[in-house]
Amino acid sequence: MMTTPPIAHPPATLEGWYALHQIFRINKARLGPRELNRMIKSATAKLGGGPARASASTSKRKRKGAGTGKREAGRTPGWSCFVSLIGSTSDLMLIHFRETLDGIGEAQSAFAQTALARAVDPVYAFLSVTEAGLYHISAELARAAEARGGKVGDESYLRSLTERSEQERASAHVMRRLYPELPADMPYVCFYPMSKRRDESQNWYALSLDERSRLMQSHGLTGRRYAGKVQQVITGAIGFDAWEWGVTLFAKDALDFKKLVTDMRFDEVSARYAEFGDFYVGKVVTG
Repeated sequence: MMTTPPIAHPPATLEGWYALHQIFRINKARLGPRELNRMIKSATAKLGGGPARASASTSKRKRKGAGTGKREAGRTPGWSCFVSLIGSTSDLMLIHFRETLDGIGEAQSAFAQTALARAVDPVYAFLSVTEAGLYHISAELARAAEARGGKVGDESYLRSLTERSEQERASAHVMRRLYPELPADMPYVCFYPMSKRRDESQNWYALSLDERSRLMQSHGLTGRRYAGKVQQVITGAIGFDAWEWGVTLFAKDALDFKKLVTDMRFDEVSARYAEFGDFYVGKVVTG
């Protein structure tokens, strides 16, 4: 007797700021360290004065205005920062976070007009948007729909999903994921793209939502063990890039990147379904 395969459908997600990671190579024969630092300072000013490290009062205002699209007076939503890459064939990474895709385009254009942009060669770019996946809520509502004889996407499901999504978006934890601030005491950065495997025998997208929810919950518990040591920013890139997600990590000690990624690769979800791109590691350029 054949078993009916589980119905696979995507989890709901919450999105925040758009993100762009740009990787460059520097011709060191024509650009020395002193001139490079001067150009980075000039480009940072052109991009809006560098990353925002909001005060507690600013964070409260941000939570109140989440999703409204309103800009705080005298402040551009989002930020940019430069990262000096270490141990890579490339030399410099520029990270942008902006409220809209057009805002990313404006930041990209602003940088292109700087002297630094004319002195470096682009190597790679990754476009994405900050994301919080609602696996657990989506799976719970799907089970409830089946129990009442309804289905995913019907009026009752969508009404409950809207209510639960609004509650999630209002939480401080989710706000930090969707609108991340550059941590003042975590100067080291690690960025890499990743996707979920779609092989015939190991297809993440063919799993039931309940199974994906279980796997991601276990995966999240691993990350939480590094709270205070590593700040993670997860960005979704499906429809924007060949890779499906971007992971940007900030840490006090770069060795914690190795420890965290090693631990996560032993989770079932990574061991069976994760595929990784190149890793870029470096240090935020300050001053």
